Amino acid sequence: MYETCTLQLHAHNAWHDVASVRLLGSAAQGWKAKTYSGYAVEWAFAHAKAADGHALCVRWPVGLEALEQDHWPVFLIDMLPQGFGRQELLRRIGESPTAGLGVDWKLLLVGAGNTIGNLRVKEAAMWLAENAGPLRGFTDDNVAERGEAFSEYLASHGLFVAGSSGVQGEWPKILLTRADDGLLYLDHTLPDARAVEHFIVKFGRGADPHLASILRHEAPYMDIARRLGLRVHAPLALRKRALFIPRFDRIVGAGGGVTRLAQESVATLTGMPGFEAVPSHDQICEALIRHCTDPQAEVLEYLKRDIVNLALLNKDNHARNTAVQRNFDNHISLTPLYDFAPMYLHPDGIARRIRWDNNDFGQTNWTRVVDRVCELGTAVQKERRSKRVLIERAPLVAGLKAMEPHLREVADAGQAMGLEPDVAAFLRPSILARADELATLV
Repeated sequence: MYETCTLQLHAHNAWHDVASVRLLGSAAQGWKAKTYSGYAVEWAFAHAKAADGHALCVRWPVGLEALEQDHWPVFLIDMLPQGFGRQELLRRIGESPTAGLGVDWKLLLVGAGNTIGNLRVKEAAMWLAENAGPLRGFTDDNVAERGEAFSEYLASHGLFVAGSSGVQGEWPKILLTRADDGLLYLDHTLPDARAVEHFIVKFGRGADPHLASILRHEAPYMDIARRLGLRVHAPLALRKRALFIPRFDRIVGAGGGVTRLAQESVATLTGMPGFEAVPSHDQICEALIRHCTDPQAEVLEYLKRDIVNLALLNKDNHARNTAVQRNFDNHISLTPLYDFAPMYLHPDGIARRIRWDNNDFGQTNWTRVVDRVCELGTAVQKERRSKRVLIERAPLVAGLKAMEPHLREVADAGQAMGLEPDVAAFLRPSILARADELATLV
């Protein structure tokens, strides 16, 4: 007998059964098990060929063609709880918090019921509903202080964020929604009709001063990103040791109701399974050119982010902290920036993961980068036999060079922009080096 799960997609104010994934391999293999996936026939006919928010991912448009792979679909791997959330949920279901691949399927069926984006596993959503408990709201101060009542309520949901046992370099996160009464509720417990604002709340953890500094700098880092012209959603707010991050995958309608926008990581966008392997910047840019509505704008945004990551020493550029967003009108683009912080401070010594092919050792040559993405654009254009030029060089160069004076402003006035003195001083040479590189870009 095969293990199967049902995938639901939120569109037009309702959840729909749109597809199923069947394990052909053993559940003990975890995400490495062979799978067979297919869209529901009714959904396939209603939204044939759609690759926007009606699809599970952009690489598998809606249709009758099945998806058979030697591993789980990457969009399903994206839905698998990781890090702190994985550990706490494993404890909740009676498994070791350090359990490996063998518990992935079991974890998916309880932990993927309320994910970022517009997908969920039906069986996990049912498990959440059965274990929801009483509806209870809390003030912002209750949450920020992690008061006793709030912590006990979270514990009843298997979320233990109040203790001091976690000195590891991980931040527990919870999804909270502000309701029409002004209070904050666990997101999955609140009806959409009462939702006003949606947040990811990230909590400080442990006593390491470097981790505390990283958390304190996320809000000013996002403000600086906005100054540098990056795509930013809304200001972040640090209250005590709780960082309130407004969500950009949720839109509350003027008359009530919530639109959930599709979101997929660049791991899914490039078809890269697992957690260790990462695509190159070249592969990601090719995927953006191939799938995004406005390739020119998205590639420029992507290049700007890489420059700013290097300038502000945010080295943690793995395949799940950049994503694309898909609405229901055929628009596909990069999401606003997220997970942007001074990760050079991390005590574990985070290394830059995603790199440019043969152009990322010591110093990136941005002229070569621009040449490379133009080559990729031309290759996709020729493949499609299209007259439309996908990537034009001059606007890319102009867009990147426009960042130079703003980088110099950050280097000179970082403290006034919210950086602490030691961080501002440490970053200054790196920021100026990137500005100098852009000055020579031709």
